[in-house]
Amino acid sequence: MYDVAVIPGDGIGNEVVEAVEPLLIDVADGHGVNVETTWFDWGSQRYLDEGALMPDDGLDQLEDFDAILLGAVGHPDVPDHVTLRGLRLPITKGFNQHVCKRPAYLFEGVQSPLRGYEGGDIDFVVYRQNTEGEYADVGGREHRGFDNEVAVQASVFTREGTEKLLRPAFEAASERSGHLTNVTKSNAQAHSMVFWDDMVEEVSEDYPDVEVERLLVDAASMDMVRRPDEYDVIVASNLFGDILTDIGGGIMGSLGLAPSTNINPDGTYPSMFEPVHGSAFDIMGEGVANPLGTVLSASLMFEHLEEAAVAEALWAGVADQLADADAPRTADIGGSARTVAVTDDLRDRLV
Repeated sequence: MYDVAVIPGDGIGNEVVEAVEPLLIDVADGHGVNVETTWFDWGSQRYLDEGALMPDDGLDQLEDFDAILLGAVGHPDVPDHVTLRGLRLPITKGFNQHVCKRPAYLFEGVQSPLRGYEGGDIDFVVYRQNTEGEYADVGGREHRGFDNEVAVQASVFTREGTEKLLRPAFEAASERSGHLTNVTKSNAQAHSMVFWDDMVEEVSEDYPDVEVERLLVDAASMDMVRRPDEYDVIVASNLFGDILTDIGGGIMGSLGLAPSTNINPDGTYPSMFEPVHGSAFDIMGEGVANPLGTVLSASLMFEHLEEAAVAEALWAGVADQLADADAPRTADIGGSARTVAVTDDLRDRLV
């Protein structure tokens, strides 16, 4: 039996999680896997009401769960740096979730904005450093409002945090096609990014079967549009990985289909799973959000929990639905169906 903490969060996060959670429980039950969920009403509304997105003992409340399912974080009335540092980052950093794994796969039946690509042609995974780098909360501002105002934001890269990302990335490349693309900006960042490159070279010695391609982030962004089919495993720092995975979601047809994981590689704390699409307040309450990114994120959750049959069923169900021209689909991928209709159709295919 697995205990899963559910944090629907903000905006459409509530809608997609509410639609998907019963489906996940039923599909798991059909494969003999018992899942119990506990919901936490943490997010921006709590911040507006109480001054904090989560309670002071939030990590203590989550620590004993087997996994965390997160809907979205973000609110138009709360600055983005407040929401990010009030919920998601405390969890990813507090639980040492060093590895953010984000697959990008073009499903059959989904049209990429790039010409000439069909189902399966785009199939890569980005391993993003998730706890430090450019998102480290190190720095400050002085002389606010004066002509000599200054802001300093320092990137922090540690040997431990970098290696705990690189090794899973190399292992994935070894299991896939044996090709890993290392994305940096070491021509401009001669300390942090050169350190990163040195770490890649050092770890690569333990994986002689993996060919390492090295690209600067500007060239990698261009090539993600120009030749996405040539990527397989990409490894990047926190900021670069964040940007590249949004491009990945775009070229696979919609961010609404993009799943994401936040993995504690040691297994000492729970890992967290979330769709990439964010809170999307512009469509909140309309019931038209795409739930499939959440379903695919849950597939990755069950994969992490080593429940392969459940993980494969969820992924295959989404693939089957998207390949069916008569199946309901939401507006972001060319349809007009509502969230519930898509989830109900998926239930009919899986339960």
